[in-house]
Amino acid sequence: MPVPADLPQQVARALAEDVGAGDLTAALLPAERLGRASVITREAGVFCGIPYASATFAALDAQVTLDWRVAEGDAIIADQLLVTLEGPARALLTGERTALNFLQLLSGTATAARTYAALLEGTACRLLDTRKTIPGLRSAQKYAVRIGGGQNHRMGLFDGILIKENHIMALGSIAAAVAAARRSGARVPVEVEVESLSELRQAIDAGADIAMLDEFPLPTMREAVAMNTASPKPLTLEASGGITAANIREIAETGVDFISVGSITKHVRAVDLSMRFEFQA
Repeated sequence: MPVPADLPQQVARALAEDVGAGDLTAALLPAERLGRASVITREAGVFCGIPYASATFAALDAQVTLDWRVAEGDAIIADQLLVTLEGPARALLTGERTALNFLQLLSGTATAARTYAALLEGTACRLLDTRKTIPGLRSAQKYAVRIGGGQNHRMGLFDGILIKENHIMALGSIAAAVAAARRSGARVPVEVEVESLSELRQAIDAGADIAMLDEFPLPTMREAVAMNTASPKPLTLEASGGITAANIREIAETGVDFISVGSITKHVRAVDLSMRFEFQA
C-alpha cells in the first residue's frame, strides 16, 4: 500500500510540536546510554502506522532499529507484542509519544474502517471515507482507511466536485450547478448531493456522474435505485448520513454503489498501546 507523499512532513510537524528545541528530560541520560523497548497492545484491533512510527525514530536517530512482529493491516489481540526497538536511550524516550500517537490513531481508524467494511462483505457496495478528518492528518487517516479495507472519497476540495445544498442555492438549481461544473473544465467526477427523489431526477437529467443520497429512508432509497437503474444513463449512487453499524448492511442491500461514513475518521477512538523500556547499565 503506497504511503502518503506528505508522510515526512507530518512526522516532522509532530516531532516539532512535541520536542521543540529539545527533550529536556531525555537529556538527563548520558548520550552513550543504550536501551531496548517493546510496544504491546492492550486491546484487539487492526494494526496500522508502521511507516509513521519508523519515520519518527529515523528522524531522531538513525541508530534506532525496529523489529516489527506484525504487518500493516494485521488483526491484533490484547497483550500482543507489536515491535521491539533498540538504540540510544535518549531517542527511544523522545520518540515514544509521537510514535505511539501515530500508531494508536491510525490503528483506531483502520479498526473502524475494517468493522464497517466487513459488514458490506458479500454485497457489491463499497465503503467510503469523507473529509471529516483530524486537521493536518487527513492523508494519514485516509491511508489508514485503505489499510482497514475502505476506499477514499476525494482527498480534498481540489480533486472532485461535490455540489451540495448551499452550492445549489447559490447557483440557482441542480441543472445550473452541473452545467457550471462542466464549463469549468475540471476533469473530475461531478457529484450532486440530493435530498429527495425529485432532486435525484434533476441530477440524472443534468448529466451528473454521481448522486449522493443524503439521509434517505430505506424505502425511498430503494425507489431511488430503481429510478436510477431505469434511466438511460444511470449515475453512481452513494448513500450518506445517519450510517451506523446497525443499518449499513440494509442500506447496501438497496443496491447503492457506495456508502460514505464520516465516523470512521471523525469519531475515531485510539487503540490502547503501551511502550515498555529496558535500559543497559
